[in-house]
Amino acid sequence: MGIVKLLEHYSIGERKFHNLNLVGATLQGMDLSGVDLSGADLSEANLSGANLCGVDLSKASLIGTNLVGADLSRANLKNANLREANLSEVNLQESDLSFANLVEVTLSGSNLYRTDLGYTNLRGAFLSEVELNETNLVAANLSEANLSRANLSKLQMSGVILECANLTNANLNAVNLNGANLSRAVLNGANFSKATLSGASLRWTNASWANFQDANLHRANLYRAKLIWADLSGAVLTEATLLDANLVRATLQGADLRGAILPDGEAKDN
Repeated sequence: MGIVKLLEHYSIGERKFHNLNLVGATLQGMDLSGVDLSGADLSEANLSGANLCGVDLSKASLIGTNLVGADLSRANLKNANLREANLSEVNLQESDLSFANLVEVTLSGSNLYRTDLGYTNLRGAFLSEVELNETNLVAANLSEANLSRANLSKLQMSGVILECANLTNANLNAVNLNGANLSRAVLNGANFSKATLSGASLRWTNASWANFQDANLHRANLYRAKLIWADLSGAVLTEATLLDANLVRATLQGADLRGAILPDGEAKDN
C-alpha cells in the first residue's frame, strides 16, 4: 500500500496498517493521529510536523527518520528502532519508548514530560539542554550521550549507564542514580545535591566544580575521580572508594567518610 492508498483508507476511518513498507515516504505535516503502524518500516521517511498523536509505532523501524516538530504525544514506540532519527522539537509527552533503540538520536528541544525511556538504548544521543520532567530513565543506556545543561532533577535513573557521557553543568538535584555507571563521564559543574548515588561507579570521572552537597555516595566507587573544587559538604561517603581521587580544593565539611578508602589507600576509621 502506497501513501495515496494509505491516506484514502485513513480518510474513511481505517486505522490499522500493520507492517507497511513506507521506506523514504514523504508524510510531512500529515494528520495520522491514532493510526496503527506497528511493525511498519518508515526508515528515512519524512514525518516532520506530522500529527502522530496516539499512534502505535511499536516494533516499527524509524532508522534515520525525520520527525522534527512532529506530535508524538501518547504514542506507543515500545521496541521501535529510532537509530539516528531526528526528534528535535518533538512532542513526546506521555509516550512510551521503553526498550526502544535511540542510538545517536537527536532530542534537542523535545517535550519529554512523563515519557517512558526505561531500558532504552540512548548511546550517543544528543540531549543537551533537554527538560526531562518526570521522565523514566531506569536502566537506560546513555553512554557517550550529550546531556550538558540538561535538567534531570528528581528523576528515577537507577541502574542507568552514563559511561563517557557529557553532563557538564547538568542539573541532577535529588536524582536517584542507585547502582548507576558514570565511569569516565564528564561531570564538570553538574549539580548532584541531595542525589542518591549509592553503589554508583564514578571511576575516572571528571567532576571538577561539581556539587555533591548532601548527596548519598555510600559505597560509591570514585577511583581516580577528578574532584577539584567539588563541593562534598554533608555528603555520605561511607565505605566509598576514593583511591587516587584528586580532592584538591574540594570541600568535605560535614561529610561522612566512615569506612571509606581515602586517596592514599588508607581506610578511614569509624
